[in-house]
Amino acid sequence: KAVLERTLGVTIFQEQVMQIAIVAAGFTPGDADRLRRAMAAWKRKGGLEPFKEKLIDGMLARGYTETYAAQIFEMVKGFGEYGFPESHAASFALLVYVSAWLKCHHPAGFAAGLLNSQPLGFYAPAQIVYDAKRHGVVVHAVDVVHSDWLSRLVVDKLPGQKPAIRLGLKSIKGLSEKGAQQLIAARDATMFIDIDDIRQRATLDTKDMHALAEADAFCSLAGHRRDALWETLGSELRPRLLTSARQVEQQPQLLPPTEGEEVLADYQRVGLTLRSHPLKLLRPALKKMRLKSSDEIIAARPGQLVRTTGIVINRQRPDTDSGVTFATLEDEYGFINVTVWKTIAERYRVPLTQSRLMTVYGVIERDETTVYVVAGRLVDHSAMLGALATASRDFR
Repeated sequence: KAVLERTLGVTIFQEQVMQIAIVAAGFTPGDADRLRRAMAAWKRKGGLEPFKEKLIDGMLARGYTETYAAQIFEMVKGFGEYGFPESHAASFALLVYVSAWLKCHHPAGFAAGLLNSQPLGFYAPAQIVYDAKRHGVVVHAVDVVHSDWLSRLVVDKLPGQKPAIRLGLKSIKGLSEKGAQQLIAARDATMFIDIDDIRQRATLDTKDMHALAEADAFCSLAGHRRDALWETLGSELRPRLLTSARQVEQQPQLLPPTEGEEVLADYQRVGLTLRSHPLKLLRPALKKMRLKSSDEIIAARPGQLVRTTGIVINRQRPDTDSGVTFATLEDEYGFINVTVWKTIAERYRVPLTQSRLMTVYGVIERDETTVYVVAGRLVDHSAMLGALATASRDFR
């Protein structure tokens, strides 16, 4: 009782297993430490069997039943899959507390820090930015006139204005850091006039110029990205010696991209969009399919049958006998937590593992803080996203 009193009878820390072995089975401190090391490695290397007989015999000698002693040994085996030292728990708890405080009180700085630390964790840049915007953070697009290499905080001069985020050039796929630094150095010397000025003074190659144009980073200088791409092509063809007296060519009147085309292009080059969420564009069609949004899922009652859909942002299958898979879906309003039990996971293995847009038919379950959809059927509706480049973070 004394060993588990602090944790209300639940074994949480490695030190508690060591104490149980000492108190209940007569292990020496050295034996208990060898048990701890074997616990951490038994799944990969084995090594717990030599302790089984000693643990059970020690408990029998102290009046415990053989059934109870065998249960304790199985607990030790299972604990090896998730147990950790109490010192680690304290360290992780401190990190979680500090992170939660920063996210609550300084959401812009917290999000910018996560963006600059990519790749990491469960959430990709798109989810970090969407979450920040849902919490009132203003996010400005990547732009050759304003962006540094990393994302940074910007504060307007209006009194009481909260910090906003300016996305960094690092977020553009295919843009070299060398090219970005050359651009920043040239801009610091003299502000750019136009796209041709950027190419010449920053001495950017074709690959970097195209990356900037396709990311819509020339928006301040050239309007929408189609005009920027046209200007980029034109600047590559002009002779450098004619910069100061070049002829003004008549640019064709290009139609601006549609909202869907802009979103698609944003994802391809930046991995996120500050325009409409992809599912907002699909919502009219999803409503016709009677698919509920995440805010409707949150409001649903326990036991209610629902159907919902979202972009798959992560899948996690803990290494346990239950074989349960947890998935997180995202739509324009937030996240949807999905629980997929082993039998359903086996039946719908392809949509579960390969969907980018996954539809779930299931039942609502909820506890004090979280709402889940327990899946009964899964459908892959990725085709509705077209060529939208999304990727989930999958863990085991």
